[in-house]
Amino acid sequence: MTSITPHHRFESLALTLPPAPKPVGVYKPCLVVGQHLYVSGHGPLLPDGTLMRGRVGRDLDADGGKTAARQVALTMLATLIANLGSLDRVKRVIKVLGMVNCTGDFEKHPYVINGASELFAEIWGADLGIGVRSAVGMGSLPDDIPVEIEALFELA
Repeated sequence: MTSITPHHRFESLALTLPPAPKPVGVYKPCLVVGQHLYVSGHGPLLPDGTLMRGRVGRDLDADGGKTAARQVALTMLATLIANLGSLDRVKRVIKVLGMVNCTGDFEKHPYVINGASELFAEIWGADLGIGVRSAVGMGSLPDDIPVEIEALFELA
């Protein structure tokens, strides 16, 4: 029996990845420590290299924020592939921290970050693609992006 790999699951979704972002400060996009891969905060980079912008609750509704979070997950996948060569090198999602640039009265942070978590679950499956998670609101994020996400993965 042949198992379906994360790489094959990703290919079956026929998604377009943005370019892997280059650091805009003094940090590494990701770092391997033992069997763990730490991924720095990523924003919603579009395939043309531009960023999605706006504040959830003002410029975007909850669904627009969720779309932005999914785009952040795609941006992270581009970083994983650029640095590891294949999504098959990742065994599981351990932790996701999602930060939502939102108005003070916005309360659906977990719903927004589901955009990333649902994509990870599609690629690594429900058992390995869903880890622990925090979803919080922020008063602002760099470049007025709607969502920033960092993650920790276990390597295969």
